[in-house]
Amino acid sequence: MYKIIKIAGLLILLLPACFLQAQIKQKSIKTKQAPPITSVAKNAIAAVTPATITSPVKIKISTSLGDIIVVLSDKTPKHSDNFVKLVNAHFYDSLLFHRVINSFMIQGGDPKSKNAAAGILLGSGSVPYTIPAEFDTTLYHKRGALAAARDNNPEKASSGCQFYIVQGKQVNGEELDIIEQQKGIFFSAAKRMTYKMNGGTPKLDMNYTVFGEVETGMEVVDKIISGQTDENNRPLIDVSMKMELLEEIK
Repeated sequence: MYKIIKIAGLLILLLPACFLQAQIKQKSIKTKQAPPITSVAKNAIAAVTPATITSPVKIKISTSLGDIIVVLSDKTPKHSDNFVKLVNAHFYDSLLFHRVINSFMIQGGDPKSKNAAAGILLGSGSVPYTIPAEFDTTLYHKRGALAAARDNNPEKASSGCQFYIVQGKQVNGEELDIIEQQKGIFFSAAKRMTYKMNGGTPKLDMNYTVFGEVETGMEVVDKIISGQTDENNRPLIDVSMKMELLEEIK
């Protein structure tokens, strides 16, 4: 009788241990069936990459005459990334549109224009680097184009901070033919129609980098250009800017 009780007691002690081992074994099997962490990470990156490439980036340029919204191109990553970097750093805040030419463009981004005294010649200021040219035949100097200013360097590298927005004028077919011959570039039927109907500055195509375009606010560009300027094309009444990122790559 004593032996039966003793054996029963041992069975009771052994059962929890066996049950615990079975649980551990089951958990071990489940862990082996789960996908490796590296595979999960690779799948997540692959899922995010398309959105990173295709998402548009929009910048609001606020002025005393109204707001201009520009959309940056994903075909000019060096220029677009640099512009976003400067906007986020508030580099452009309080700078002036220092060069304004009717039927041509408005130009800004000179760091020397901040708090500049009236009448001073501006346009020589920059950051300590340039950006390699990024030409693309689908990006051209139509009305509303956002482009990078530069000096006459042979590589056609852009200023790291100065930019302009094209107003331009209507251009007929004969004028485009002459530019084709002089510059060795080609204007498609679609471009010719755009320049004829909406205008632009085609002589600058494939010579200065276009890295975006105005989405809304061309009437503000026209207002800025309509103001009086001095002999250096600087507006007599300062037009300052402030920029903010509206839509960032996610």
